[in-house]
Amino acid sequence: MSKVIKTGICSFGMSGQVFHAPFIYVNPGFEFTAVVERSKDLARQRYPNVKVYTSVPDMLADKELELIVVNTPNYTHFEYVKAALEAGKNVIVEKPFTVTTAEAETLIALAKEKKLLLSVYHNRRYDSDFKIVRKVLSEGLLGDVLEAEIHYDRFKEELSYKKHKEVANPGTGSLYDLGSHLIDQGLQLFGFPKAVWADIRIIRKDSLVDDYFELVLFYDNLRVRLKCSYLIREALPSYQIHGRIGSFIKTKSDIQEAQLLRGLLPNSPDWGAEAPHEWGLLHTTIDGKTVKQYLPGTNGNYMDYYQGIYEAIANNAPNPVDPKDAENVIRIIEAAFLSSKEGRVVNL
Repeated sequence: MSKVIKTGICSFGMSGQVFHAPFIYVNPGFEFTAVVERSKDLARQRYPNVKVYTSVPDMLADKELELIVVNTPNYTHFEYVKAALEAGKNVIVEKPFTVTTAEAETLIALAKEKKLLLSVYHNRRYDSDFKIVRKVLSEGLLGDVLEAEIHYDRFKEELSYKKHKEVANPGTGSLYDLGSHLIDQGLQLFGFPKAVWADIRIIRKDSLVDDYFELVLFYDNLRVRLKCSYLIREALPSYQIHGRIGSFIKTKSDIQEAQLLRGLLPNSPDWGAEAPHEWGLLHTTIDGKTVKQYLPGTNGNYMDYYQGIYEAIANNAPNPVDPKDAENVIRIIEAAFLSSKEGRVVNL
């Protein structure tokens, strides 16, 4: 691995500290070169050699940088991704990609024009739980899937200390924040739907942003329900998938975020390993015999995404997350808000 990609991160809050810097730091194909940090000095304390800028435009002017991670508040994604591409930088942008489909289309066209990589950090594709669900479906263990339900529930009665998440700006709320994960997973498993129905609400006291949603994605012979609530103390299984010959039930069990919050690095032993009590339940028919067993999980690893980014930039390999996929997520979010507002199914 001879090429080293010098990388800058646009913010050093939780996203920068937990989901990006550790992977850039550990992977020998990258150098954590620069970061934007306006008031604190956490980045330099943890990474003494990093250059610290106080604004995104100042960092984008750094000619050394080849890759920029845009992990700022959702409503700023379009502005900063556009500026980074115009500065000649490859870009990773946090989910949600943009606030509108039109913004997504503009950025995809600009990246193509500039011949630069534009990728969206849909990291939950690399969770251990999602990986085993995809494996079960790819092996046809359930037969034709008729119904699927995917949850991302939390119990967070208090409003977030991250003020930008609780202000009614474009792109805030649970559907953009967590729904983008669920929609992306639904599209990866089942493809683009024909229509969507949605119920999007505010349920926490004093909340200004949506914190509950239920979406139904309509396919020919399949319905996929995507659900999230911030007031679920005792959560249901995150994946409930039912086919003509069997079912698969799985909790959300990926431990990478917890490991990162404890300060572990992605090259630590047992990274992303799932405990046996978290294994998913498969109940199906194989070779004419009923099978009911717990399936061992597959280790989650967000480094697979970053390694894919390296290969895409250094060796012209495929983009690990095509921005068109992320544009489709935004397309469904927009349709879901319309559905919830008008109380009807919206064709896609």
